[in-house]
Parts: sequence; structure tokens; C-alpha cells
Amino acid sequence: MNVTRRSLLMGAGGAAVSPAAASIYKPAMADHVAVIGAGVFGAWTAHHLQQAGHKVTLVDAWGPAHSRASSGGETRLTRAGYGRDAIYTRMATDSLPQWKALSAISGLPIFINAGVVFFSGVEDDYFKGSIDVHRQLGLEFQVLDGAQLQKRFPMIDFSGVTIGFFEPAFGALLARRSVQTLVGRFVRDGGTFMKGAAQPPANTGNALHEIVLSNGERLKADRFVFAAGPWLPKLFPDVIGQRVLPTRQEVFYFATPPGDRLYLPNSMPGWADFNAGDIFYGFPDIENRGVKFAHDQHGVKVDPDTQDRRPTAAALAEIVAFRDRRFPCLRGAQLIGAEVCQYENSSNGDFLIDFHPQLKNVLLVGGGSGHGFKHGPEVGRHAAGRLTGSIAPEPRFSLATKSEVHHREVH
Repeated sequence: MNVTRRSLLMGAGGAAVSPAAASIYKPAMADHVAVIGAGVFGAWTAHHLQQAGHKVTLVDAWGPAHSRASSGGETRLTRAGYGRDAIYTRMATDSLPQWKALSAISGLPIFINAGVVFFSGVEDDYFKGSIDVHRQLGLEFQVLDGAQLQKRFPMIDFSGVTIGFFEPAFGALLARRSVQTLVGRFVRDGGTFMKGAAQPPANTGNALHEIVLSNGERLKADRFVFAAGPWLPKLFPDVIGQRVLPTRQEVFYFATPPGDRLYLPNSMPGWADFNAGDIFYGFPDIENRGVKFAHDQHGVKVDPDTQDRRPTAAALAEIVAFRDRRFPCLRGAQLIGAEVCQYENSSNGDFLIDFHPQLKNVLLVGGGSGHGFKHGPEVGRHAAGRLTGSIAPEPRFSLATKSEVHHREVH
């Protein structure tokens, strides 16, 4: 596919979509769709619906990628390595040109092509599966041993590491900037953005005709998409319940040595240390924000409206201990920033893109945190196609596959 700056600006059928996505871009009945939630999933869904010819209103309580949202913050990794989970490898690969096209119109970069490296002391099935799937799909990758990793990326201490999986075509996404850019383009192309807090819909009959906002205003539409992230359980307590669980996550930024260029994106990739199953990950120094570190674990369950957004000493100590072991030249580095956000994983880690069991014109989209941001363009395409009937259901994204017992299987 040849996605150009002009194709995205024009809102043409090829605008920021994969070749497989072209089927949704056909003349569509211009009904009114309300999309609740202006995070990465909601914004891309609104974009794809708009490109298909629908009138779309996008609603969010605080604005696109606000500080409480799981789509807020600075950066997210984009990568295609998913073990044998080829469905996500394809989605990430098909999303990447859409991110690049959006980056081309943003004014400031959205996609940073730093590459991504995963590494481990054991070549387990995750690494073997990633290698197999990449070969089957013809994707670019490199397998490196510990010595090769050390020579290639000297800012990391690869002691005990036996395998690295490097994807040179991927890297980092500027999270808040990308969502706000996309929503800005959506509005300039004729979409409507409305700031408002949707109340839980009244479950009467087999269709929803309007939502009520916290100020009493009513928004009528023919169809609805709820992509409200950690607020989905609050909007649909009986249907979602514990199937989507918001958990606390903390990330930290550290200063690099003055004048040191080793930690810039052209030298240091995004990375993930599988660390005997206890994954840590991070980013190079992007836009002088500092080197970012995070621990990929589910924290305690939180309420996105009330959770304490102050970082904890325990989480910082854990990150510093890891940093000092793997990044010895950053020992003693000054802490220059921290963020407290949340994941909202589904019970098994698969996305939720399915219709409400009673309200047949309501599509529920969520369960993306921990790995979902990079897939935003393809989640939006799939959600738009499901709503309009041009895309068949994906069983893994169904509500029926989600339970209230959590055991994340997608990483």
C-alpha cells in the first residue's frame, strides 16, 4: 500500500488503512454514530467510521488522551513480536503504516523508528513463536545472542542473556500527541467532538436511542460505540463487571549523563527484558524527556476516578534496583519524572470488540491496556466494520470469551 500525506489529508479510501481494510471503504448509509471515549480505540474508530461516510460524534469527559486516560502519557512501544499470537502480529503490522501516515501530518513526530529489542536468558516458546510467525509473514527481524546484543547496544548490560529478538522497523509512539492529532484531524474533516461525561445507559428494549450526559444534555444517535477504557465497567456493570479490570501502573523517567548521546533513539531502541517471566520494559530518551522504565505487571485494582496519582517509594525502589543492574551507566541517575496511570486488561488479555447482548446497536470496545495502544488503527477499523456489518466477528474479541477470573495470556 502506498499511504501518502495527501491520502490521509484528503480522507480518501486509502487513508491510513491496510490493504485488507479497503472493504469497509464503500458507500455507506450516512447514519449518526456516537463514539463514547476519545482514547486511542475510540479516536481510531471514529476516524474509520467517518471515512466510511458516517456522521460521527466523539464524546469524552475530559478530552482526547487526558491525564486520567490509559491513552494519555508520553510514549508506547509498537512491535509485532507476540509469540505465536499471529493475530496481534498482523494487527501491529497493519497498524504501523497508519501511524506513519498520521505522523506525516502531525507537525511533530508521532512515530519514532528506534527499533525494539526483546531479550531473555532462555529461548522459550515466546521467542521461538515470534521467529516462526515473522518468517511466515515475511517480516524483518534479527536474532542476536548475548555477545551480539552487547556490541550492538552497549548502554545495556546483557549479562545472563542468551537471545535477543530485534525488530528494526518498529519503535515508539508519542501517545497523547497521536490521539490529539487524530481527533483534531477528525474534527477538521467534519466530525463533531463533544466534551461530556456519559451516564450508564438505561437498558430498556433492544436498542439504545440516546445517552444522557452528566449535565443533563441528551445525545441521540442511530448507533453507539463505547470505547471508554477503564470506565467501561462503570458504564455497564452488569455486562462488563470484572471482565475488564483497571489496575495501577507506575512509570519513571531518569536523566542521562550530560552530553551523552548513547541513550538517544538513533542509538538505543525500545526494549523489554523478559527477566525470567517478570518483564521490565522501557524507552530511549525521546524528546529530552529522559530514559523511561516500567514494570509490566498488574498492579492493584483501582478506580480511575479516585486512584492516587502519586508514585510510590516501593515502585521507585524496584525500578531503581532493576535499572542499576541492567543499565549500570545510569546508576545514581536523577529521577526527573513519574506517571501513575492504569491498565484495563480483559480477563485473558484479548481485546473486547463485541455487541452489547441486549442493546443491538451498541458496540463495546476495550480491554486494550498493557499491549493495546499500538493496535489502535486496526482496532478502530475492526470496530467500525463490526458496527456496520462489513467485518465478521473475531471469536477472540467476543464478550463470551471474557470471564471475571483474570489470567492474562497475551503479552
